[in-house]
Amino acid sequence: MQTPAPFEYERATSVDGAIAALDRLGPEACVIAGGHSLLPMMKLRLANPAHLIDINALEPELSYIRDEGHEISIGALTRHVDLQRSELLAEWFPVFREAEDVIADPVVRNRGTIGGSLCQADPAEDLSAVCSAVKATVVIRGPQERRIVPMDGFHVGPYMTAVAANEVLTEVRLPKRPGGGSAHEKVERRAGDFAIAAVSAAVWMEGGAITDAGIALAALGPMTIDVRRAEELLRGQVPSEELFEQAGAIAAEDCMPMADSRGPIDYKRHLAGALTKRALRRATASALRQEV
Repeated sequence: MQTPAPFEYERATSVDGAIAALDRLGPEACVIAGGHSLLPMMKLRLANPAHLIDINALEPELSYIRDEGHEISIGALTRHVDLQRSELLAEWFPVFREAEDVIADPVVRNRGTIGGSLCQADPAEDLSAVCSAVKATVVIRGPQERRIVPMDGFHVGPYMTAVAANEVLTEVRLPKRPGGGSAHEKVERRAGDFAIAAVSAAVWMEGGAITDAGIALAALGPMTIDVRRAEELLRGQVPSEELFEQAGAIAAEDCMPMADSRGPIDYKRHLAGALTKRALRRATASALRQEV
């Protein structure tokens, strides 16, 4: 039986208390929420924190989905199932529901959190691609200050984020802009599995043209990949199959897949291109309020 290395356990009763505990215990301490990513790594001894700070009691502070007028704010302890069922998110960012429908299984979705998913920074994790595509920002709190970090600066390496050892991610913010649409495409070996390849796409349109776009790839490199060259290509253009074909070709070029049991490199590059085209097509239809 796989078992974690010995560790000390502490249950936080406030966000400030959790931050103070992390600051006191140092880099050997780790926050745990749903635990569906951290605990398996601990059982395999791939993660060996000396102290676990349980923040599940902080749901009154950190579990919410709020319409703030100019943006939607999501507390870091919001469970996957709440993201999946949120009508507010489905209206403004349908990519969330689409991604949640193919994340793991009901057991994981009932306990796992958006904050845990983002902070795990798994290259194959869906929500990191979703948040990157919709240009989200995250709020990080430490002992002295609160920082707001855009998603393109949040992941700094495989399984590494901008959150310091004595900081906690507390909130995800999604800017509300008119004319937006989004979609998520994923290929997996079986339902609920990690992706072989996944693409989140978002577009914002005005006057029949794309004013802005976000494309993010999961499971196609050492970390979530923002396809900035394709985003730049799309801006100011009228949507067309030829345009989406070009964007897909860029995604296939700019991804950095590795051969593994889920498939060879050329297959994953093909998926990057095909899923990017499909996601952009549906995101644009969503922006135009059409059905495909």
